Order: sequence, then C-alpha cells, then structure tokens
Amino acid sequence: MYDFFFVLVPQYFPFLLEGALVTLQLSAFSMVSGIVIGFAVALGRISGSRLLNGILLAYVEIWRDVPLIVQLLVIYFALPSIGISLPGFWAGVLGLSLNLGAYLSEVFRSAIISIDPGQREAGKSIGMSRAMVLKRVTLPQALRIAVPTVGGYFIALLKDSSLVSFISVNELLRNGTVVIANTFRSMEVYMMVAIIYFVMSFVASRLVRMVEQALTPKHQRQKSFLAKTPPADTAMLT
Repeated sequence: MYDFFFVLVPQYFPFLLEGALVTLQLSAFSMVSGIVIGFAVALGRISGSRLLNGILLAYVEIWRDVPLIVQLLVIYFALPSIGISLPGFWAGVLGLSLNLGAYLSEVFRSAIISIDPGQREAGKSIGMSRAMVLKRVTLPQALRIAVPTVGGYFIALLKDSSLVSFISVNELLRNGTVVIANTFRSMEVYMMVAIIYFVMSFVASRLVRMVEQALTPKHQRQKSFLAKTPPADTAMLT
C-alpha cells in the first residue's frame, strides 16, 4: 500500500492523466461531429424523400449493426489500401463520430416526430414556412427531449473511446498498458485507470444534468421538484 500511494501514484499518475487528456479531446471532437452527423441524418430522414431516406437508413443500420472495434480497424488498417490514410487519432474520431452519429440520428428523429403535429399545423396557419416552424417550434422542444439521451451517449463515448487503443492512439487505457508493461503491477494501474474514468464520467453526468435543467422552463422545474417531494404526512410516516 505504501508503494502504491508514495511510489506508483506520484511516478505514473501524471502519465495516465496525459492519456486522459487525449481521451477527453477524442471524445469532444467525436461528440461534436456525431451531433452534426446525427442531426443532418435525422433531418434527411424526415424530409419526405424516399431515396434519401433509404440511403440514410442504410447508413444507420450498417453503423449500428457492425461492432465499433471493427469499424475502427477498417478505417485505420483497410482504408490506406485505397489511398486514404489517417493518423490514429483522426481515424478514431472518424470511427467514433460515424458510429455515434448513427445512434444520435434516431434520437433526434424520434424527438422531432414526438412533437405534437398540431403545433406544426398552427405555425403554418399563421404564415410560417416549414423551415421556420422547424426552427422556432419543433427544434427547441425536441432539443429538450433529446438532451438527456445525448448526454448518456456522451458518457458512454468517454468509455468507448478506450477502443482506439487498438489503433495505436495513446489515450488513457493504452497509457495504462504501457505502465503495466513497465511495472508488472496490473491491479494497481487498472485501479488508477478506473478511478480516472469514473471521475470523468461523473463530472460529465453532472454537466449534462446542468444543461438539462438550464433548458427546462422554470415552471416545469417546479413541477418536477413537487413530483419528487413526498407529501408532509407521508414524510412523517417514513
């Protein structure tokens, strides 16, 4: 235990934090790209074009049904054979973005179509164009619906990013394996890696909760608070 706190942690923890920084950068780039891809695909699928919907549906099904690690390996090792060569970091961003975009497209599409059609019809009845109705009526409400799920995918992305260690990206898990190769102390090193992943995921979940509350109208926050607060007589009984 003494060696862990006073030798192993001071010597190797900063190296693991360097890998954690790469993990955060990888996750941030992939999340932003995944949101853009997912939103574009969702709009394309509700556009009314059968051809476009079929193409985008094929993309969604392929990228959701093939394991992420296989997608990363194909991008990093197979694409160079046709002249497309990417550094490990950007190959990881591309693979994670395309995979995440396929999932988020369904989240955004479901959120958009869940809005009451009557609101869209009301907007059109007062002279608003379809694009204006989408921008001012549908999307703000759909965004509030989608935020919790999108936040959950971001937390999952932080952990899924460990798969890029298979394509030689020096992120947190790969740096951990380097430390293990040097020290042969796998349990202690994996414990430090797990703690760092937990802290990143916990902070991310709190930030998502703050964003969700910020997007929730004040009167709905009060209703949510009252729904979680037990009546006075019930509280006394418990």
